[in-house]
Amino acid sequence: MTGDADRGTGSATGADGADSGGGFAAATGDGPPLPERDAEQRSREVRSAFEGLLQIRRLTNRQDGSGPGGDPAARPAEWERRRPVRAVALALEAAGQQPSALAPDGTRLATGYRVAPGERPGTVRVEWLGPPASGAVHEEEAALTACATALERLGWDALLYRGPRRHRHLEVEPSP
Repeated sequence: MTGDADRGTGSATGADGADSGGGFAAATGDGPPLPERDAEQRSREVRSAFEGLLQIRRLTNRQDGSGPGGDPAARPAEWERRRPVRAVALALEAAGQQPSALAPDGTRLATGYRVAPGERPGTVRVEWLGPPASGAVHEEEAALTACATALERLGWDALLYRGPRRHRHLEVEPSP
């Protein structure tokens, strides 16, 4: 998944690189910053997309009665399992977490989450990144714990790891 929809904050390009006609794309933390004047519109779009996602869960998961307590909206739908980067990014944005952002030259401009494909198929890596000297590294454990809590409420398993140079990240996958 390398299309702009999986990297950006709202481009009209889909995960396969095809134009999606201006459709919604969840912020993954690798796109441009959202202009402040568009924040209210963006909030409405996120709420609408997230409600749509929950409706997909209710309709597709109802057949097997799955989810904690039999709630079909409590676990990722097959759609999410096939597009985990997009699904996790939407879940984080809907939970009020802030995405990071990049300048056109690739310089990180904002502190927040970054969602990318994980090392194993079907997994997602969530990092907490910011501009150089922003202090993001000091926020990462608490911020990633908050991200994990938001994801676990929605049926994702999120494990916190410490990698090279003590950099923390989440490894996320749908709960069985």
